[in-house]
Amino acid sequence: MSALDTAAVVGSTSWGTVLAVLLARNGLAVRLCAFDEDDAEALRRDGENSRLQPGLRFPPSLTVTHERGVALKDADLLVVAVPSSTLRDNLRALRAHVDPDILVLSAVKGLERDTGKRMSQVFQEELPELRRPLGVLSGPNLSREIAQGLPAATIIACEDLATADTLRDALAGPLFRVYTNEDVAGVELAGALKNIIAIGAGMCDGFVYGDNAKAGFITRGLAEIARLGVAAGAQPLTFLGLAGVGDLMATCYSPLSRNHRVGVELAKGRKLDDVLSSLGQVAEGVTTTVAARELARRHGVEMPITEKMYQVLFEGLDPRRAVGELMLRSPKHELHGVRGGRPAE
Repeated sequence: MSALDTAAVVGSTSWGTVLAVLLARNGLAVRLCAFDEDDAEALRRDGENSRLQPGLRFPPSLTVTHERGVALKDADLLVVAVPSSTLRDNLRALRAHVDPDILVLSAVKGLERDTGKRMSQVFQEELPELRRPLGVLSGPNLSREIAQGLPAATIIACEDLATADTLRDALAGPLFRVYTNEDVAGVELAGALKNIIAIGAGMCDGFVYGDNAKAGFITRGLAEIARLGVAAGAQPLTFLGLAGVGDLMATCYSPLSRNHRVGVELAKGRKLDDVLSSLGQVAEGVTTTVAARELARRHGVEMPITEKMYQVLFEGLDPRRAVGELMLRSPKHELHGVRGGRPAE
């Protein structure tokens, strides 16, 4: 049984809906805060999120509102599960209703496009009055599989492990195993940057380049993620955990991954705007590519895959040519930039 009693989940996204149901199944009174009144009415009427998570019925202890003040009234826990591009605006709208002593869990993966900031940094800027350390949730968590009752594992990172344990107990269940970690920066960067690699992995599949090529691409993508992570203060081993290798594998291989689907469609010759319009949901890797490219330049970190993905997405570079240019780069030591947690000489 969780030590928490009442939770507000802001964001009737696919992931937000699943997290609200998991919390309610664990005995919490959950208020799911929908996008607007029409959205809230549809959720209440159907007793499920029939558009994004059909068949995942709401437990009796889960109620729906579109009013932030109602959702947050006397809540012990605030879970935010919105697209990264809307996080800052959402937090500004929530600020007047947030108790400084509330426990907050970020379920947002991504980097802020214009600033390159991690989501926890945006929380700190927009909710500076919070007195308790923020938790961040990440891992190989394809929401549709969890909604279907398939087993999964995740990671909650928090600078204070006692707080992480409290958040773990609120979410963990027989089919949802939750681990904890203190490396907030590493968990956030791993969860954001893997979406860039997933777009490229989708392109590999679209071109039918084979398993050798895809495995090589993903592995080099992991090295690139770790290089930037270490430069930004993360722990190297975090990238070998659930937030790193785990999430990277799930996102690069699953047809449920929106970022992977973007890559597949780009390989077919479709335009990015058309691909994104047909998805109907956000593919975080697109905006993250912009932010990661700028962050890499700021830290002086070489990220060739991210650079080529940027050129494909925003500068019209042919995806096949991008692959060829990556293959012709001069060879380096495999652990260049991450060996020993320090830039390689």
